[in-house]
Amino acid sequence: MNSRVKRFLAAAVSLGVLAGLAVPGAASAVPAGRPEVQAAMQSFVDAGFGGIQVRVNDRQGEWVGSAGVRKLGSPAKPSTDGSFWVGSVTKTVTATVVLQLVAEGKVKLDDPVAGYLPRLGLDRRITPRMLLQHTSGLFAYTGELYDDGTVVPGIPVVGQEWVDNRFHRYTPEELVRFALSKPARFAPGTGQNYSNTNYTLALLLIEKVTGHSYADEVRRRIVRPLGLTRTVVPGNRTQLPGPHAHGYYRYTDNGGESKLVDVSRMNLSLLAGAGDMISTTKDLHTFISALMSGKLVPAPLLAQMRDPHGKLGYGLGLFVQDLGPSCGGTVYQHNGSPPAGYGAIMYSSPDGTKTLTASVTMGAADINPATEFPKALGKLLTATFCTPNGS
Repeated sequence: MNSRVKRFLAAAVSLGVLAGLAVPGAASAVPAGRPEVQAAMQSFVDAGFGGIQVRVNDRQGEWVGSAGVRKLGSPAKPSTDGSFWVGSVTKTVTATVVLQLVAEGKVKLDDPVAGYLPRLGLDRRITPRMLLQHTSGLFAYTGELYDDGTVVPGIPVVGQEWVDNRFHRYTPEELVRFALSKPARFAPGTGQNYSNTNYTLALLLIEKVTGHSYADEVRRRIVRPLGLTRTVVPGNRTQLPGPHAHGYYRYTDNGGESKLVDVSRMNLSLLAGAGDMISTTKDLHTFISALMSGKLVPAPLLAQMRDPHGKLGYGLGLFVQDLGPSCGGTVYQHNGSPPAGYGAIMYSSPDGTKTLTASVTMGAADINPATEFPKALGKLLTATFCTPNGS
């Protein structure tokens, strides 16, 4: 069991914490049809992923494409506007809402979170800033993988135990209280560790300060103003709306048999505020472009959001990544993955005029995303950002 937990956590890091990923040398200009992007998409399929849909926006305009299959047993490609589980891209949305509350004077970034949520018994040194930059030290309720290889299990996110319980309903407070029942990884502010607990706690902060549900605040502040017609905070909803590709999960059951299950349907209340949202590549482009161009957060707070901190190079809900001078330099990104089946990609130039948004699905192949995803992503980043005509 421990080896499977380690494999999942490594994959989660690959899909959700892709700071500092090396990018191959600059590619030549992309002619009409963008064959380099198409080849990069195919590299995901060749590596064993089930399918991928990609959307690129830059000075050449908008380009969309897909490769692989929408569903096993069918030759149809994934829809280029299909819904998918975005995983930790949700964190950027949550951080944006918190920073809007800061701008309104309803939250102070460096005040104790315990002052807003006294019933939880939080360490008073923990601040909203620490939640957003993963420096609170709080135990990750999905489990911890320490530098020496030690695994401390959390709520099941792998294997048959997760498959059998993937429709279970969790409440945000339940998740946070579970995390608080475990020893902290480090004292608040003394380290950095990627933890879903931080963003589920940020959800509770949003609800307490506004008096409204997290879903209502996301709709009011982001979804409706930007016209995001396919972005959903699902709550206990288990079905992807509209056209969508199917994601699969291969696991070893309790009897030692390898099994493959369609995980297109799942209850992601397990990742409330941290990785539960549903969206499309179009909506993610609209969101990240608006955020980077200053339409959602005032400039001083956006600057803090984009200021990298610690070993992760993580600001407030965003990774900061340097692609090198031949590829346009700094980009801001957040990728994501729910427990299984799906991966999301969201990158933007500093001014929001050049974006890459994509969704990847797992297929039948028994591959390790922790190794295969970064290699294929590097090719996609090169094809997107290292081309003079699209800069």
